[in-house]
Amino acid sequence: MTSLAWKVNRLKLMGVPEIAWRVRQLLQKKASKFGLGLVASVPAPAMPAAAPAVSFLPADVACADPAALCAAANAILAGRWNVFALRGAALGFPPRWNRDPKTGTEAPMGLGKAIDYRSERVVGDIKYLWEPSRHLELVTLAQAWKVTGEERYAEGARLLLSSWFEQCPYPRGVHWTSSLELAVRLLNWAFAWQLLGGADSPLFAGAAGQRFRRQWQDSVYQHCHFIAGYFSRHSSANNHLFGEYMGLFVASLVWPCWPASARWRSLAQRGLEREALCQNTADGVNREQAVYYQHEVMDMMLLCLLIGRAHGVAFSPAYNERLERLAEFIAALMDADGNVPMTGDADDAQMVRLSHESGWSPYRSLLASCAVLYGRADFKRKAGRFDDKNAWLFGAEGRRRWDALAVAGPERPVLAFPEGGYYLLGTDYGTAREVRLVADCAPLGYLSIAAHGHADALAFTLSLGGEEMLVDPGTYAYHTQKLWRDYFRSTAAHNTVQVDGQDQSEIGGNFMWLRKAQARLLAHAPDGAVQTFAGEHDGYTRLADPVRHQREVAFDTTCHRIVIKDILQCRREHQVALHWHFAESCQVTADGAQLQARGARHGLAMRCAFGAGVRLLRASEAPPAGWISRTFDSKTPITTAVWQGAIHGTTEIVTEIDLRIAPASTTY
Repeated sequence: MTSLAWKVNRLKLMGVPEIAWRVRQLLQKKASKFGLGLVASVPAPAMPAAAPAVSFLPADVACADPAALCAAANAILAGRWNVFALRGAALGFPPRWNRDPKTGTEAPMGLGKAIDYRSERVVGDIKYLWEPSRHLELVTLAQAWKVTGEERYAEGARLLLSSWFEQCPYPRGVHWTSSLELAVRLLNWAFAWQLLGGADSPLFAGAAGQRFRRQWQDSVYQHCHFIAGYFSRHSSANNHLFGEYMGLFVASLVWPCWPASARWRSLAQRGLEREALCQNTADGVNREQAVYYQHEVMDMMLLCLLIGRAHGVAFSPAYNERLERLAEFIAALMDADGNVPMTGDADDAQMVRLSHESGWSPYRSLLASCAVLYGRADFKRKAGRFDDKNAWLFGAEGRRRWDALAVAGPERPVLAFPEGGYYLLGTDYGTAREVRLVADCAPLGYLSIAAHGHADALAFTLSLGGEEMLVDPGTYAYHTQKLWRDYFRSTAAHNTVQVDGQDQSEIGGNFMWLRKAQARLLAHAPDGAVQTFAGEHDGYTRLADPVRHQREVAFDTTCHRIVIKDILQCRREHQVALHWHFAESCQVTADGAQLQARGARHGLAMRCAFGAGVRLLRASEAPPAGWISRTFDSKTPITTAVWQGAIHGTTEIVTEIDLRIAPASTTY
């Protein structure tokens, strides 16, 4: 999409107050070219009188896997970096901070706010360029020093930071464009500062050490000043705004060194309290309708809660209650094997990386945190273990509280999230014979741009005994590879109905939707022998001959059969396609109007009389189909089944799914 077209679409989604605010922001950026509004000189840092040294990390951390931690730290020192799909990339140590590690593009060093970071020609892939400068690796080096006491890790941390200060001077370059990036960097700096010994770190010994300390604190001040001047507002006030408040809040507590610190802290805490309730529904769903971003916002809430508590700053009961509800939603989505549907956008971001164990799950980790915080044995059951991240956050006292939690009984997940828009059908939750169906009857996304939503109304995912069968294929791309960015968030990439080859909602840009489908619940009865869900959406009523899609799902628990009725209300002829996406483990074969899908343990048979029979697509590029993206910028072939044909006026399409749930010891 051309820059002009994007700007026109973006303008369409703004109200008058936002337009006025963005004009002021534009004038502010132009003024900064002449130094107006920038930090001319940083005040000398000074701790408040009688302020005790506070550490928000416990002193008695017992790292469960120090070998994995040291291996990660050694790889960094050897110049081998993991950045999204690049694994062990030879970026050097320290790296070239303004060079995109994926494309090799060297980003310009002009005023940060004047750089078009959305342009691949100018900066390469901005996600790859920004990620190392979040400084999660700095924390890894600091952890390794804390565990081993080996000086090379602390010296590596010093070298990494010093090189960043030299190559990324305030306010120049792409690392001074996005307030969220600065905020995440501040969070990681706070963890590294604490792990390296705080104000009494051996890195600060001597005249050279004092200069390094002053350089670090000066940059902290510049970061805070920048964030406070460039909050994400109006239609951009999503997880970015929450993250910006997080960074400002944490920095103002860890470094309360300037007259502005108290003001920043108060501003940030008020914002966190407000946004925790605005951005998350009362029943525990993040309004961006993207499960991975729910994890990110939960992590921000958790970290601010713990760091604030250590400094004597409490959050409200409403804030705590909202975090607990968010955990209940994650627990409801998570199947017996720990899988969570990849609904909406995902970018693999971690606020801070404290765990290095193999197979670590951000969702299980958050449930473990909330088990400790709120005394929830059911969360402990879903989390499974007390991981290294929680060991670093809670220490021995957290471990004792974890161990004291009683063994939970049978899983009884929350089955309906009416405000959030998700509904469960299923049986035998948490067991080897579990059936877990999650239906999406949610809004497209948050605010006018719905940046991280996907066109997935009335889609559902299906898991049997902890084995994924019908899946959401994920995200794959963000700022680049437009074909794939658009495919993975399209209606065709979800288990629902596509009409006339179009999406339910209209794409306006990489993180922007124009006309949006509105979904509405019609019925949900998750109890009894036959469980039901029904909903409808109006996404296709924008067509010349409007089409309203209604879906009814009935799960007969006595014979393990699911019957889906897709009712398309219209007057004229339309081309309709039903897409079903199977997990990587599924071997799918087709015969006419039916297919068989066999996983490692379980399977299903699917039948539909619509069209000329089922077509199986795998690793297809024209049209894009048959792909799943488990991690950012990486995709793997799967099987996509498509029933396609024409309808003439209102039509009901029936799909039957017979579930084949094997005993726990049986495999195909």
